[in-house]
Amino acid sequence: MPLPTARDLAWPPKQLAEITPVLETWSAWYEGTPDALVRAYGGNTSAFTEPSTRPAQRRGGVVGALARFWWGRPIDDASQRRDQLHVPVAADLARVSADLLYAEPPTLTLAADAAQERQDAQAGGETQTREPSVTQQRLDEYVDDGFHTVLATGAEIGAILGGRYQRVTWDPAVIGKPFLTTVDADAALPEFRWGCLVAVTFWHVVDRQGGTVWRHLERHELDDDGRGLIFHGLYEGTGATLGVQRELTAHPATEPLAAQVDDQGALVTGRTPGLCVEYIPNQLPQRRWRKDPIGRNLGRSDLDGVEQLMDALDEAYSSLWRDIRLAKGRIVVASQLLESSGPGQGAEFNLDREVYEAVKGMAPENGALPITPNQFEIRVDEHLRACDDATARIISTAGYSAQTLSDGVEGGQMTATEVHARERRSYSTRDRKIRAERPAIARLAEKMLTIDAEVFGTRGLEPGVVHVEFGETVQDGLITLASTAQLLSAARAASTQTKVEMVHPDWSPDQVKAEVGRILAEDAGEVLASPDDVPPAAQADPTKVKAQFDALGVGVRAGVDPDDAADRVGLDGVRFTGAVPTSLRLPESDAASLEQA
Repeated sequence: MPLPTARDLAWPPKQLAEITPVLETWSAWYEGTPDALVRAYGGNTSAFTEPSTRPAQRRGGVVGALARFWWGRPIDDASQRRDQLHVPVAADLARVSADLLYAEPPTLTLAADAAQERQDAQAGGETQTREPSVTQQRLDEYVDDGFHTVLATGAEIGAILGGRYQRVTWDPAVIGKPFLTTVDADAALPEFRWGCLVAVTFWHVVDRQGGTVWRHLERHELDDDGRGLIFHGLYEGTGATLGVQRELTAHPATEPLAAQVDDQGALVTGRTPGLCVEYIPNQLPQRRWRKDPIGRNLGRSDLDGVEQLMDALDEAYSSLWRDIRLAKGRIVVASQLLESSGPGQGAEFNLDREVYEAVKGMAPENGALPITPNQFEIRVDEHLRACDDATARIISTAGYSAQTLSDGVEGGQMTATEVHARERRSYSTRDRKIRAERPAIARLAEKMLTIDAEVFGTRGLEPGVVHVEFGETVQDGLITLASTAQLLSAARAASTQTKVEMVHPDWSPDQVKAEVGRILAEDAGEVLASPDDVPPAAQADPTKVKAQFDALGVGVRAGVDPDDAADRVGLDGVRFTGAVPTSLRLPESDAASLEQA
């Protein structure tokens, strides 16, 4: 499908009429400025300018209720806007979502290299590390160039807008390899088939000149052979319409693309199998737009369903500070105590004056001074309890545990198991998101390798399947891991390789393999001792050792102290650390006869 050509085409597209306003509202909560929230709920009015009232705010029913959010309530006095404070819980949720996914970056491993490592591990033999393939080294270069950083920043925005688009991009004038970029969900018109993205049109405003808006459209679709095509177009329109398509050379922002496209505006390079873009939903399923032909395929925002709670939280928090502002100490004085500032200048009261001369008829009957102090009570506890309750419900509805957003830790240091138990809801949400992230990231990495070989001609590349492995965000300390490995070893419930991987979760397969080889060599007595080591003892005679332990058993069954019996039979250094097993004890009559003998 070519780029649009209609002059009066509405933009943003009418297909997104139900979706775009909601995305703008979520974006306002993420931005967190009073101006953005007032625009979202109170019309195009600044928080610090004259108020305006929308007709919907005066209506009844659902429409009126939504329009009368605290941030959008009708106000006739502009001065009342100044006491509106915002608690940035939306931004905190987005940050936590991204940190849970990418605080510990996932590893990218070429499937062919991983299979070879498994074969080497099963075959045993040499323990030296294998040199990574050229393709694996290229994947590592992508990571070093900011692959995970782009994913983390995209995930933060995606948590707000319900998802995001990750795009494989290349520009030889900037960097000599493909790189990853993010397109926000509120700048895309997607097309899905059976829940899979088959085409998408991105738009970016490159310039505004009065009422004229210049937009750059970028369309991704598949040709008949399943290869990805990318079309570029420049349009001159208005804030509400796309307008007329112009030559790419008509604006500096798109001029470099003019030499890279054919007569239809499609890039002539990078036509490889599959799209160069992936849509990664934040959470599924979709609740709000289940029946919308486009919206039902989009992800769910972490803010979906908590907008009213966030509005109530801001109202409660602002009310607390309003109490503080109104509770400032004030005094009410009689007009007789005011001093004239001159004709037309009014009167004032000198707070520093200490002595006043009594005037006849000025004092009240009870003799009290005509100065009344006024101090209101600040309802701190009531407000904070309301704020805490609203915050807890917001966090829970978004799919997280309160402990995840808390900086404090009760009860001292906790193990990773205890952290997971306290934050089970957060880690369940993380697992749900990883199930959408992992396959998309793998396809993006595979596409980058394909573009690298096709466009840049990088030698030695063998594009193939990429494995993506997400690590743990919280790991146990070395002492806890070592204790667990020791228990598994005593129970013979884990192999040496499993125990090494458990104690050193950050090691590569080659490092694990080398360490396993060294441990097995030590167990077999094949490791050379250093000059400072004590020479190993001579090999004992098995027959003699058996006779000594047989004699030890006889002594113990006879009632002799176990440690004393070990010394008597020549087993120096052998000591019992626990109770003597009952199976080693003879009946008292038999033991007595042995003692007499």
